[in-house]
Amino acid sequence: MTVGIRPARPGDEAGLAAVAAVTFPLACPPHATDEAKAEFIATHLSEERFAEYLTDPSRRILLAEDERGSAIGYTLLNVGEPADGDVRAAIRIRPTVELSKCYVLPGHHGEGVAGRLMTESLAAAAEAGAAGVWLGVNELNARAQRFYGKHGFERVGSKRFLVGDRLEDDWVMERPLALG
Repeated sequence: MTVGIRPARPGDEAGLAAVAAVTFPLACPPHATDEAKAEFIATHLSEERFAEYLTDPSRRILLAEDERGSAIGYTLLNVGEPADGDVRAAIRIRPTVELSKCYVLPGHHGEGVAGRLMTESLAAAAEAGAAGVWLGVNELNARAQRFYGKHGFERVGSKRFLVGDRLEDDWVMERPLALG
């Protein structure tokens, strides 16, 4: 399968939202309710929100597409100092970029799409002037933690993440852009 990765642009909102609607629930802990997941998607991962993200100069979205041009994955980067105090205290490398989302549709797991998205995202973070990249991952999401570890991220702290009315515990993971 031929997969292309490119910067997302206006007009990609529907594809991004469709991927987010399928993939976000898969990253949630088992106790997260369907209602909480749906609320989060509606609030943060809707077509309207992606339209806003695409025009925000502090955000970068990379889109993975199959040979038909259908969205199969994406990453969302937030450039700049984190707003969360726990994250600011945990990360060691500045300037920084947050890898906020890294999702691939389940039917494309194991095809190298996520690894290619990661490589392109790290390059985009470097182009934005970052020296390091950080992310938050649910403490129960062992699969994602292994993936991030394979790509040079290590746990540096923890933070809370609100899904519905429940605060979840996330690990904060970070990596320098120049590994050596």
